[in-house]
Amino acid sequence: MAARGVVVSYETIRQWCKKYGATYCSQLKKNRGQLGDTWYLDEVFIKINGVLHYLWRAVDQDGDEIDILVQKRKNKRAAIRFFKRLLKGQKGIPLKVVTDKLASYSAARKELIPSVEHSTVQYENNRCELSHQPTRQQERQMRNFKSQGQAQRFLSCHGVVNNLFRFGRHLLQAKHYRTLRDRSFSQWMQVSCVQNLA
Repeated sequence: MAARGVVVSYETIRQWCKKYGATYCSQLKKNRGQLGDTWYLDEVFIKINGVLHYLWRAVDQDGDEIDILVQKRKNKRAAIRFFKRLLKGQKGIPLKVVTDKLASYSAARKELIPSVEHSTVQYENNRCELSHQPTRQQERQMRNFKSQGQAQRFLSCHGVVNNLFRFGRHLLQAKHYRTLRDRSFSQWMQVSCVQNLA
């Protein structure tokens, strides 16, 4: 936009994100295809206006975020709500679910997907616990979230976009990294309708 001589404020960009962010995220979710068959689930507390809330997050074995949910509690009912949200967004059920030892997870799993293997081995869930780090960074930059709805909207979109552009660069040769990056930008331009403007 700057190249075209258009100057916009931070507030304008924030309003655009609020208006179009959910649309972009739903398109990216439709295009992402099947995720992994091992799900890692974890919950972490976040403060919203001084009140503790719990951010439930699920990632697959490749570290791609499946979904998140911000709730006030971490009891069985909250876990069931999170599992239902995960299963609704996927085309199938996982082969294995890895969690910490929170009893709510096993109760919800037994009720909704009893045939799925459940592991609570210590340190096996580190993959999901590490995925909370970008959230903590964003939380500090934004000086905490202002409401539960704002946190839910922002974090669910942030995870989907992060999946698109996170490659594990240290594992790739430069030419493969550039190919993946170009593919991601092409997909982003298609979803955000930027290529229609060119």
